[in-house]
Amino acid sequence: MKALVLLSGGVDSATCLGIAVDKYGAENVIALAVYYGQKHSRELMAAENVAEYYGVKLKKLDLALIFADSDCSLLSSSTEDIPKESYAEQLEKTGGAPVSTYVPFRNGLFLSSAASIAIANGCGVIYYGAHSDDAAGNAYPDCSTEFNDAMNRAIFLGSGEQLRIEAPFVNMTKADVVKKGLELKVPYELTWSCYEGSDKPCGVCGTCRDRAEAFRLNGVEDPALKGE
Repeated sequence: MKALVLLSGGVDSATCLGIAVDKYGAENVIALAVYYGQKHSRELMAAENVAEYYGVKLKKLDLALIFADSDCSLLSSSTEDIPKESYAEQLEKTGGAPVSTYVPFRNGLFLSSAASIAIANGCGVIYYGAHSDDAAGNAYPDCSTEFNDAMNRAIFLGSGEQLRIEAPFVNMTKADVVKKGLELKVPYELTWSCYEGSDKPCGVCGTCRDRAEAFRLNGVEDPALKGE
């Protein structure tokens, strides 16, 4: 079987790629990186580096026009600042609505697009890195178990039962993801998670905080921060 992995360049998707390569072999894995109008290109550069490390073919897709009307703070078209708070703190302000870094139905669009590409390339499974920390409190509703189950069924039926979704971390925390990745020797030094596009991670946005905590809980220093 061949697999397609949605590869953002961050910890979760890089770990998914490590799992897929370990299971199917690099020659049977395709990575897909998506530009959606984000404010910087650091994560896409990271995706290129991770794909090169594993020796897998990397395809790129531009979906920026779909999100052109969104004011999500991650997008270059937005006037909103990226929050410098934890997701829990942000959710207190939103009253349980998705956080401002939620890109409207992004995973739905990514998975739908990936399904077409996967089928055309003879893949039987799509991997993506949704995990329970992102789904918690409805911060990112398109990372939840319910969403994943619905999309998996839709893609399985819509592909003539040729294709399914694999979200190996959907019931796991980010610390669990890092633990698995450390076992597989995922090259976390090549990944990028920060919502800002500076030379170094900001350390205070939601995803930087989550990443730092995940490595701390595993008792190791984040390889991407060594030497700083």
